[in-house]
Amino acid sequence: MCGITGIFSLSSKTTDRLSKIKVSCDTLLHRGPDGGDFFTDGNAALGHRRLSIIDTSANGNQPMKDATGRFVIIFNGELFNYQELKEKYFPEKTDWHSQSDTEVLLYLFIKMKEQCLPLLYGFFAFAIYDTAEKKLFLARDRFGKKPIYYHYSPSSFFAFASELKSLQDYDIPKEIDFTSLQQYLQFNYIPEPSSMLLHVKKLRPGHYMNVDEKVVEEKCFYELEYKSGDQDSKAISYTSACNQLEVLMEKSVQRRLISDVPLGAFLSGGIDSSVIVALASRHTQHLNTFSIGYKDHPFFDETKYANLVAKKYGTNHTVFSLTNDDFLEHIDDVLNSIDEPFADSSAIPVYILSKHTRNHVTVALSGDGGDEVFAGYNKHAAELRIRQRSLLNQLVKTANPLWKILPQSRNNKFTNKFRQFHRFSEGAKLNVKERYWRWAGFLSEDKAANMLSPLSKSKVDQDSFNQQKEFLLRHLKGGKEMEDFLATDMGLVLLSDMLVKVDRMSMANSLEVRSPFLDHEVVDFAFSLPTSYKIDSSIKKKIVQDTFRKYLPEELYNRPKHGFEIPLLEWFRKDLRGLITGDLLNDNFIEAQGVFEIKAIQNIKSKLFSSNPGDAHATIWALLVFQHWWKRNF
Repeated sequence: MCGITGIFSLSSKTTDRLSKIKVSCDTLLHRGPDGGDFFTDGNAALGHRRLSIIDTSANGNQPMKDATGRFVIIFNGELFNYQELKEKYFPEKTDWHSQSDTEVLLYLFIKMKEQCLPLLYGFFAFAIYDTAEKKLFLARDRFGKKPIYYHYSPSSFFAFASELKSLQDYDIPKEIDFTSLQQYLQFNYIPEPSSMLLHVKKLRPGHYMNVDEKVVEEKCFYELEYKSGDQDSKAISYTSACNQLEVLMEKSVQRRLISDVPLGAFLSGGIDSSVIVALASRHTQHLNTFSIGYKDHPFFDETKYANLVAKKYGTNHTVFSLTNDDFLEHIDDVLNSIDEPFADSSAIPVYILSKHTRNHVTVALSGDGGDEVFAGYNKHAAELRIRQRSLLNQLVKTANPLWKILPQSRNNKFTNKFRQFHRFSEGAKLNVKERYWRWAGFLSEDKAANMLSPLSKSKVDQDSFNQQKEFLLRHLKGGKEMEDFLATDMGLVLLSDMLVKVDRMSMANSLEVRSPFLDHEVVDFAFSLPTSYKIDSSIKKKIVQDTFRKYLPEELYNRPKHGFEIPLLEWFRKDLRGLITGDLLNDNFIEAQGVFEIKAIQNIKSKLFSSNPGDAHATIWALLVFQHWWKRNF
């Protein structure tokens, strides 16, 4: 796990930019505190910051060259099957320079070029430069766990980096993409492959790029495949599916235990992280596990469930029980770790959990991906209900005027239920594509657009917005299968929200996080199963819950799902009120800045402080995150 950066000159006029490689590399220090170096040959420069996990000796340092010196690699990630690949494809090679997965990957690429990519088990973002042919190759893992931002100026230069701020060290044009800003206001994150800067994109997951002086091309090596429609008649039995899932998950967890440094696991008390801990405990004694607790907010605290799992498996369990002050003192750290606007507020507890966990271990397993792959969100249950059509659905839909006036917020059981009923009744009026688009965001498309000033709105490329929307919703064909919904989650919510959150917050603290639910064999298997194996009218993530019920305390079942939330509403009304009224969202500042419509900002602030705040706190947080980023950059 590391940070990578590089630049490829496409003109003699831009070779001076290669000297910026060191600064760009140093910007990624937090991603790799164990070492750093760079390579340059006059046409290209590659930089690397290392977090040592496998072969911690200097022999594993990067940039790494092959024995001839022709090929140079920088690699961010882990290959969990590198030993098998080494034995299978290089049985007679004995002159290995290191015991690292990086060297195996380098020689595998030299042998097979892009054909090696489907063989890789793990997560990765890497670049390989051919010094003889002056060609650059980049690749990103199947589901996008590791990021690659890039900038391409034809006839000038091509640059890439693990983080936007590192890419900006090459003096790329700094211009806001207002189409992305509108999407950001809707979702609280920016859907890939766009970024908040007009001239920066992200390499798509499961894709690779070839770059030389004449061509910059992007190609796909992996795409999620599934058959939409009735799969029940062709499916393996439910019992067989449970048995196969257990085998695949155990293999996935076992692969991810490989490490030459201390390893542990996040344990939230939910089903997914508990499954990971249960399986990992079968292969390692006295596993280190870590939970975060909300001392001042019992409604959000789930540590009692985590404690049950830790006790059952005898883990070395540590609970970081935090007060409001503990959370608030880290907000600046979180904001400074966000290199482009990203406003999933659960990034705050993830940052704190990562920070404390890093004091004990360098690698942590997590349950990320379980909800997207196996239908674990409330919106999945809501979508299923709408498709089933019932009298209760009709009643909730008809009562929409009532839900509008009842108090809505996430801070207690009843107001959260009113909020959910309102979103359900609104979504029930829409077709499947528009319903998904609405439920994926906090604001509707129109309301997000109306947050922008007239000048900002005029800079939104509506054709580009519509094209990207159509691309993101391409799996939703109006059929009856939930697979369309889940596949869309994989390409939007998982990719652009969940994985971004975990990568940025963990790497800000030099912690590697591994996600067994995102092993591609597990994901491909899950999408081969009928919807009914994953969700029905009474249970979400059905096959996961049934398969591992024998391993988990019964108390984990049949309880509300809270998620990794924080009490933003209370903070904004008390401790952080000054940020809203006197600083980042001050009327004078908004007006002078010219990005937002001042009346819309005033309205959302009024809603926040009203008796019916709804999700206003989420939009306020998105605005604050953007403003902090804007002041730092513009």
